[in-house]
Amino acid sequence: MSRRFNFRSANPALKKNPFADITAGLRGGVMTINGTVNKTALSLMILIASASFTWNMGMEGVPFTGFVMMGFVGGLIVALITIFKMHLAPYTTPIYAVLEGLALGGISVGVELQYPGIASQAIFLTFGTLGALLLAYRSGLVQATEKFKMGVVAATGGIAIVYFLSFIVGMFGVSIPLIHSSGTFGILFSLAVVVIAALNLILDFDFIEKGAAHGAPKYMEWYGAFGLLVTLVWLYLEILHLLAKLKSDD
Repeated sequence: MSRRFNFRSANPALKKNPFADITAGLRGGVMTINGTVNKTALSLMILIASASFTWNMGMEGVPFTGFVMMGFVGGLIVALITIFKMHLAPYTTPIYAVLEGLALGGISVGVELQYPGIASQAIFLTFGTLGALLLAYRSGLVQATEKFKMGVVAATGGIAIVYFLSFIVGMFGVSIPLIHSSGTFGILFSLAVVVIAALNLILDFDFIEKGAAHGAPKYMEWYGAFGLLVTLVWLYLEILHLLAKLKSDD
């Protein structure tokens, strides 16, 4: 028996109608919240182990730029494969975690050498935000209503456009002050992006909960874990960026 689903998430990994036309429960079991939590934890451990590799290289003075580039480019390719081929998530999600870990470790050590202690602060704030929003979602304090979803989707899309334009003009040597400035407006912009990135976690939680409730296929546990990983990577980078702006303004 097939079921059709209609869930929406601002997270590009958890796109609109991700479960449409998926036949659930025929083989391999069905998606569960506990299963998704376990796979998310495993993915995070893989990412952290991978990040430690480039982090240690940087701390020892060994060149690591190549690994960072490989992590970002490879991570983007694997992410696109996962988004369009969801059934491959059990294989692509661990690979994505390794690649993103290489990139994050290199970026973190680069900022850490400039502002000692900033990486650990960003890590604690990221997981603290994850825990706080999970508690708020489970308690019903924050609900993923349709208006909420549409607002987060629109805001996320706006940020994506701004970043894309920044990338394009950056190719011509032009910088958008709003994004990179450590002044008041630059800090407020980064703070707003951090808030939007954090709110995407609510949509991820809703996606996972509804997927489990409707009996999505077992491999969607990995896809749910992948979606959370994408959001957490984005949130960590934005928090790191915000903290760097605050410290440079001291």
